[in-house]
Amino acid sequence: MKQMQLSSDISIRRTIAEANAEQLAAVKEIIQNVKQNGDAALLGYTEKWDGVKLESIRVSHGEIMEAVGRFDARLLQDLTEAADNVREYHKNQKQEGYKNTRNDGSYVAQRVTAISSAGLYVPGGTAAYPSSVLMNVIPAQVAGVGRVVLISPPGKDGRLSDGVLVAAHILGIDEIYKAGGAQAIAALAYGTESIEAVDKITGPGNVFVALAKRQVFGDVAIDMIAGPSEIAIIADETAFADEVAADLLSQAEHDPMASAVLLTTSQQLADAVSLEVERQLVTLPRQSIAGKAINDHGMIYVGETMDELIAAANELAPEHLEIMTADAESLSERIQNAGAIFIGRYSSEPIGDYFAGTNHVLPTNSTARFSSALSVYDFVKRTSVVYYSEQAWQQNEAKIARLARLEGLEGHARAVESRAWKKGE
Repeated sequence: MKQMQLSSDISIRRTIAEANAEQLAAVKEIIQNVKQNGDAALLGYTEKWDGVKLESIRVSHGEIMEAVGRFDARLLQDLTEAADNVREYHKNQKQEGYKNTRNDGSYVAQRVTAISSAGLYVPGGTAAYPSSVLMNVIPAQVAGVGRVVLISPPGKDGRLSDGVLVAAHILGIDEIYKAGGAQAIAALAYGTESIEAVDKITGPGNVFVALAKRQVFGDVAIDMIAGPSEIAIIADETAFADEVAADLLSQAEHDPMASAVLLTTSQQLADAVSLEVERQLVTLPRQSIAGKAINDHGMIYVGETMDELIAAANELAPEHLEIMTADAESLSERIQNAGAIFIGRYSSEPIGDYFAGTNHVLPTNSTARFSSALSVYDFVKRTSVVYYSEQAWQQNEAKIARLARLEGLEGHARAVESRAWKKGE
C-alpha cells in the first residue's frame, strides 16, 4: 500500500465522482422507457443486460419456498439470529409523537406516522447480499411501513439468489420482483402493470442505480446516493498488522473503487500492514477487485500524534471507522464524523455488516459529516398539528397580523383577523 506522511495541509476527504454525460443520458432514457412501456421495458432490459428471458417479473411463492428448501439449515439459523439482532437494535429508534397543551386550551403537537410503502433494491452482479435485505427491510417494518417491496436482478438461470429470497422469507416479505439497474429504480418510482409505485426507495447499487435514484428523487424519497465502500482504521503500536490488513481488505473486496485507509502513529505498523496486505491478497478469492481498490484507493498515513489522526479521521468522515489503539474507547468520543465506529480489537467491521444489529447502510464519500445510517427515522413522517382555542386567538391575533404585515402579506393578516366579526357567535 502507498504511504504518506500526514501533515496539517493535506486533505484526504473523498468526494462523489461525477457521472459522465453518456451514463446520465442512458439513465434518463431508461427511466422514460419504463414510464411509457412498463413491464415490457423491464423484460426487454432484463433480456438485454442480464441475459435471461423472463415470463414473469414477480417471484412466485413456489420459488421462495424452493430457495428455503435448498438453504443450509445452520445458515438459516444464523440469518434468523442476525435478523433478531437488527430488529432489537432498531426497536429503540421507534418514536412517539407529543402534545403540548397550554393554559388557554390551545395545543401544538407532532404526530409520527410511517410512510405507506417502501421499495428495497438489492444488487446482483458480483455478489448478492442477504444482509442488505435485513438492513433495509427491518427498519421499515419497525417503523410500521405497510407495504415493503423487494427488487433485484436475476441471474442467468432466471432466479434470484437463494440467500436474498430466504432473508425476505424470514422477514415475511413476499412481494419480490426480478429487475435490476436503473430500470428497477424507475419501476419502483413510477410503477408498471405489475409493480405499484412506492413512496421511498432504499438500497445500494452501481453507478446507474445511483444516477437513477438521483433522477427520481422528488417524485419519491430515497435513502442516499451511496458511493463505493470505505474503511478507515486508526491504529497505534498495540495493533496487530495481520488483523489491520484483514480489515482493510474486508472493504476493498467490495468494489474496485472501494477505499481503505490506515491512520497510524507507528511507522513499524505501517510497514508491517503494507506487507500483510500484499501477502493476504494472494489468497483472497476476490483478489482482482480488492487489489485494484488497494492500488488505486488504498493509503497509509503516518502521523506524529494521535491528535493528528483524529483530525484526519474527522476530515475524511469515512463510512466505517475502526479504532485499534490502547485507549480506543476514549478516543472514540472525539470522533465527530463517521458512518459507524468500531471500537477495539474484537470489533471488526464485518461484525457490524452482519450480526451486531446496527445498520450497515451508511453514508459514504465524506457525507457522514451531515448524514446518518439508515434507520427507523427514515421511514416515518413527522406532522405538525395546531389547535388554537378562541382565547388563544383573542390573545394573539393582533400580534400575528402585525408579523404578517411586516412581511408584506396582507392576506395572511386578514385571514387571522377575519374571525373577529364572528367573535362570540
